[in-house]
Amino acid sequence: MLGPVILAASRSDKMRRFVSAAPGTKQVVARFIAGESVDQVVPIIVDAADKGLEVTLDVVGEDITTVEQSHAARDAYLELIDRLKDLGLGTKAEMSVKLSMFGQSLEGGHELALANVRPVVEAAAAIGTTVTLDAEDHTTLDSTFAIHDALREDFPQTGCVIQAYLFRTEADARRLAANGSRVRIVKGAYKEPAEVAYQDKAEIDKAYVRVLRILMEGGGYPMIGSHDPRLISIAQELARRAGRKLDEYEFQMLYGIRSDEHLRLAAEGHRMRVYTAYGTDWYGYFMRRLAEKPANLLFFARSILTKD
Repeated sequence: MLGPVILAASRSDKMRRFVSAAPGTKQVVARFIAGESVDQVVPIIVDAADKGLEVTLDVVGEDITTVEQSHAARDAYLELIDRLKDLGLGTKAEMSVKLSMFGQSLEGGHELALANVRPVVEAAAAIGTTVTLDAEDHTTLDSTFAIHDALREDFPQTGCVIQAYLFRTEADARRLAANGSRVRIVKGAYKEPAEVAYQDKAEIDKAYVRVLRILMEGGGYPMIGSHDPRLISIAQELARRAGRKLDEYEFQMLYGIRSDEHLRLAAEGHRMRVYTAYGTDWYGYFMRRLAEKPANLLFFARSILTKD
C-alpha cells in the first residue's frame, strides 16, 4: 500500500527537498493549494460565494519549531480575518486551524496553542464566522478536545474534527453530538498504528457510517467531509431518517477535487463548503492529498517528468 509510505515521506526533509525541486511540482500543487497569499485566495472566495458555495480556509504549515513561528501562524489568520471583514465575506468563509501550527507540540504547547488560537476565534466571531479545529495524529487529540471545550465556553460555535479510522471516535462522537458541537467527520489522513486505528478501507468506511449515524441522530451540526459518492448518498439518507432539514448539516470537500460535485450538491439546496488551503508551507498538506487517492499520485508522477 502506497498511502502509508507517502504519509511517512510527508515528515521527511529529504523528500521535501526532492518534491519541491521536481519540475512538475508547481503544476500539481496548484491543483490542491489555492495560492500562497491572502491576495491570491480572495478571488477564489468571491468566486465560490457567487456560485452558492461556502469555504473553510486553512493557512497551511504545521511543522513549526519555535514560539515565534506559532505567533506568526496566529497573525496569518488574523490577517485573513481582517480581509474577510473588509470584503463582507464573514458569513461565507470560516477558518480551519491545526493546533500544531499554533505551538501545540512545543514545550508548554497546550497552553501556548490555546493562547494563540483564542484571539483568532474571537476575531472570527466578531465578523460573523467561526473556526474549526482540525484533527491531527492521535497523540494530540486529548489536548485538541480540551482546547475545543475551553473555547466553546465563550464561543459555542467553535467546531472540531473527528476521524473515522480511530477506534476512539465513536465515543468521541457520542460526547460531541450530545452537546451541540459543530463536528466534521472525515476518514483520517495520518499514518496511525493498528493499535489505535482501522487499517482496512472497508472497515474504515463502516466506521464512518456508524459515526455519521451518531452525529445525524444527535443534537450537533454534522459536517460530512468526504468525496466518496456512496458515503454522500448514505449521509443524505441518514439525514432524511433523522428528520434533518438541508440547512441542519453540510457537505465539505477539498479544493481542486470533484469540483462538479460541489456545484451539484449546492444546486440541490445542500450547504456545500470547500476546504481551501493556501500558503507557502504546503508540503505536508500536499503529501496527504497524494496519499488519500492513487489517482492523485499518478497525476503527480506524470507531471514531474515534464517541464514547467
